[in-house]
Amino acid sequence: MLRPVVLWRLSPRLGGPAVSAGSCGRREVASSVPPSGSTSPRALNIFDRELKRKQKNWAARQPEPRKFDYLKEEVGSRIADRVYDIARDFPLALDVGCGRGYIAQHLNKETVGKIFQTDIAEHALKNSLETDIPTVNILADEEFLPFQENTFDLVVSSLSLHWVNDLPRALEQIHYVLKPDGVFVGAMFGGDTLYELRCSLQLAETEREGGFSPHISPFTAVSDLGHLLGRAGFNTLTVVWVRATVLGTEKLCCTETRCWQLQRFTEARPAERGSATVSFGELAKLNDVVSQGKKQ
Repeated sequence: MLRPVVLWRLSPRLGGPAVSAGSCGRREVASSVPPSGSTSPRALNIFDRELKRKQKNWAARQPEPRKFDYLKEEVGSRIADRVYDIARDFPLALDVGCGRGYIAQHLNKETVGKIFQTDIAEHALKNSLETDIPTVNILADEEFLPFQENTFDLVVSSLSLHWVNDLPRALEQIHYVLKPDGVFVGAMFGGDTLYELRCSLQLAETEREGGFSPHISPFTAVSDLGHLLGRAGFNTLTVVWVRATVLGTEKLCCTETRCWQLQRFTEARPAERGSATVSFGELAKLNDVVSQGKKQ
């Protein structure tokens, strides 16, 4: 089921005011996409972000997108499972590169109070999936998040960050909008994704053309990913390699995908010196307490 959407225009954080988490209503679309062709000064323009926006808009306009979204549905549900594994609630969450809302549909109001969904494709946001959580849709680039510092308790991202030109900047933006005790759970394609197809295309083109050009997007290796997360300010990292095999609903063909799932918890600050109420010397009395309890 789809819901009507209102389209707003807001300025990006770079060169304009940030979006406050309480400034938008229940089901709205705002915009902070930078001008066409703009990118971070330090980044190589590997991907044409404007072309990527058009591709995602075209996919979102297809009459039956669920027939082709089975991989995104699967990864979105796995990220939601990771969120449920964390024994705490998240009053305010952010989905970076949400697409049609593949993660939010698997979350509930008991765990997440309100979620902001951002994507560069306006049609993906307008055709977002139904969810029980109060939702605000914002048209924004992953590299230019229009939010204030220390805003969100939880940030999630599913199969989106591998298409940004400046991954270090995108991770820094996520760390910036997270609260000090916030959590980041994400999934992206790993370095060996589509390895067989990449090799086949290179061998065939080399044999026929005498050389080859890249036809598969470059993906991040796990060793580089851990370094980038640490440089962005994340700590207590858990990087998990997951091999997902999903059956396509149309042709029942098997698709193998290798994903890196990233999880970050901020380490708890140590208590002040002298604030302890129990000393280590009293630990020896535990056996006496236990034995007394058994006698009773």
